[in-house]
Amino acid sequence: MDIIAATRHGKVRGRVDGSIASYLGIPYAAAPFGVHRFRAPAPVEPWEGIRDALEFGPTAPQRPYRPPLDRLIPDVDVPGEECLNLNVWAPRAVGEPLPVLVWIHGGSLRNGSAAMPLYDGRAFARDGVVLVSVNYRLGVEGFGVFPDAPDNRGLLDQIAALTWVRDNIAGFGGDPGRVTVFGESAGAISIAALLTSPRAAGLFHRAILQSGAPHTVTRGKGAKTVRAMARALRVPATAEGFAGVDRERLLDVQDELVGRADPVSGGPGFHIVVDDDVVPADPPPPSVDLLLGCNREEYRLWFVPSGAVDRVSRLTLRLALLKFGIPGRVARLYRADRPDAKPGVILGEMATDLLLRGPLNRLADSRPADSRPADSQPSDSQPGGSRSARTFFYEFAWRSPVLGLGACHALEIGFVFDNLRHGEALSGPDAPQPLADVMHRAWVDFTTSGDPGWTAWDTRRPVRVFDHPGMSTVLAPRQEELRAWL
Repeated sequence: MDIIAATRHGKVRGRVDGSIASYLGIPYAAAPFGVHRFRAPAPVEPWEGIRDALEFGPTAPQRPYRPPLDRLIPDVDVPGEECLNLNVWAPRAVGEPLPVLVWIHGGSLRNGSAAMPLYDGRAFARDGVVLVSVNYRLGVEGFGVFPDAPDNRGLLDQIAALTWVRDNIAGFGGDPGRVTVFGESAGAISIAALLTSPRAAGLFHRAILQSGAPHTVTRGKGAKTVRAMARALRVPATAEGFAGVDRERLLDVQDELVGRADPVSGGPGFHIVVDDDVVPADPPPPSVDLLLGCNREEYRLWFVPSGAVDRVSRLTLRLALLKFGIPGRVARLYRADRPDAKPGVILGEMATDLLLRGPLNRLADSRPADSRPADSQPSDSQPGGSRSARTFFYEFAWRSPVLGLGACHALEIGFVFDNLRHGEALSGPDAPQPLADVMHRAWVDFTTSGDPGWTAWDTRRPVRVFDHPGMSTVLAPRQEELRAWL
């Protein structure tokens, strides 16, 4: 059955399935090509009549992940130029305005889309939350640094989508005063930038960072990938020069240069850059409630399927320590705690803590600790409230049996979305539904009340560990190793 909702640009026709209404492929900005290519997002032209929102809209231009990741994280390709679009899932019948969750997908700022089946928002709508998922420009189109184009265009797209949510979500039953953004990997890195961006101020009120920590680079470093692409294309390293290149050729060269890179082993890629406009050089501390965390064995997504975990020798490990500037005492500590581990495991564990667990702990430590007694009941934090914003920390530790992936990067997403069926490529067919129930409920509760169900961050460093349905809260897990980075 169809259902109609109104936006400021025109009416859209969605679809009702049981008690859930979905609206797919709604444009929040003009197609970023033609006169709008390599520019900041432009407003959508209003339309007459009712626009169908029954199918996912075009996805941002990209190449699929390379093997073996293409089997574990299958991309979705929807052709077309109107790739600045979003999707909404909401309860069919809405009384009081509902809290809103806005999902920003990951993919190293060069892959991914809101059309992936794993990101279906029905479970959140079922539980009283309006779920919005967003497409944004990727790769050189969204994050290439040029002298004649705005920086951080993909981040500007996300801000435009959040502005759309503020202006339109009431028409879908959502409360624009209770918006939580959440994202994984590059999506979480994006949210870390949005938390300090003056352009995003007031557009959301809580944030969840899954397996992604604050990370920006200078414009000079950010421009290296564009310069390398320009040499391969034999064009100037300018937006004007790149706009004259066939789009498929541009994607081919981009994939040749960055397709093998990953967050753990490094390599050329795309980054959010400090530009003193969207991303300030001296950012203020985030002032909203935060839920932060990562997976126990993030590195295994890249190290295990590729065989790198077995190829890393003691010599390779020593060279990696030099490359990343890791003191020998740190490596000795990790080896002592894992006397039987392969060098590849030692390197992966250190990389996980260096790139994710350590920076996220520093972010949590930079914010006011919750000074209330442990048995006190937290109150909701509405915009304009008087209490300090709180921080909650989690670790996902359930181990997937698939290919020995363990508690790898991105494994938690199917549990968060209560969508294990579409997460089987990573988790296998027998992932524990009770664990998905409790993890999904924590995200719903944080979105609704600001309290996911465990003790807020304080000097004891409480971490909720998701490894079985009963869960547990651990104080300062693996503190000795963590202290080596802090």
